[in-house]
Amino acid sequence: MRPDQIPVRGTLTPQKPLDSLTWLRVGGPADWLFQPADAEDLAGFLAALDPAIPVFPMGVGSNLIVRDGGIEGVVIRLGRGFNAIEIGADVTAGAAALDAHVARKAADAGRDLTFLRTIPGAIGGAVRMNAGCYGSYVADHLIEITAIDRQGARHVLPAAMLDLGYRHSSLPAGMVITSARFRAAAADPAMLLARMDDQLARRDASQPTKDRSAGSTFRNPAGHSSTGQPDDTHELKAWSVIDTAGLRGAKLGSAQMSPKHPNFLINTGQASARELEALGEEVRKRVLQAHGISLQWEIMRVGREGPPAELPPLELTPGAARTE
Repeated sequence: MRPDQIPVRGTLTPQKPLDSLTWLRVGGPADWLFQPADAEDLAGFLAALDPAIPVFPMGVGSNLIVRDGGIEGVVIRLGRGFNAIEIGADVTAGAAALDAHVARKAADAGRDLTFLRTIPGAIGGAVRMNAGCYGSYVADHLIEITAIDRQGARHVLPAAMLDLGYRHSSLPAGMVITSARFRAAAADPAMLLARMDDQLARRDASQPTKDRSAGSTFRNPAGHSSTGQPDDTHELKAWSVIDTAGLRGAKLGSAQMSPKHPNFLINTGQASARELEALGEEVRKRVLQAHGISLQWEIMRVGREGPPAELPPLELTPGAARTE
């Protein structure tokens, strides 16, 4: 069936602009945006949907560039029916639960998922990307996920089936994560809360948290996240190779590599998705020329190209102070 022929209890919107749903505030419309009421609503919709129509599960848009031409097919965005957090010996969180909320609720109950506190986004995206920081990853804690496939069938998949690696998982295309269960060690709540306060202070000191960004733009060439430890080295950090290639603060129109942290791509005004992606590709080209390193995107880029348009020239602003 076509999306508009399927009875749903959630909200189905045609030609829904996606710019307001991404942290970078760019992107054309989805052919259809479906916000299911709950897992049963989602399963029924997927079971009835024409299998030839593409499906793209979208979280809170924190790690995403939606191109200016929008997204073909159906974008599925989970909401309140998928944000419950249950804490016992393990922690179970809905895919729409924000990472920071899960970390705080777990800490209040004396369970340690503090690594999630500074990760932007929601649990579904964290699982898909095997998100991590300070030396800890989703893979270190994940027990299993619950997901719904394109035929509307519910699956419980152990973490071992997801092939979790650095910013990688092998979840089948179109499968929608609805919840995840984590192991979380018992610890003193006051200690956990103090640790998270320290993490937040360090993040805010080094990252442009008040700007419109999508988190880290490129994966670290070293193949792992920063550990936050005193012996952590920076030679193969994405921010470092971008910085030493002279690209801290580089601008293309209203797209900029943050002067505060050069691995953060920010929208300083009315940047288009094309400008943001073009600046990222220019950074990749110049880092390859300077260091022989091919940076890999961490931000997911999806959708159709917009109409052709002339790009503004690249502006370099050398000499910005290093803060990392």
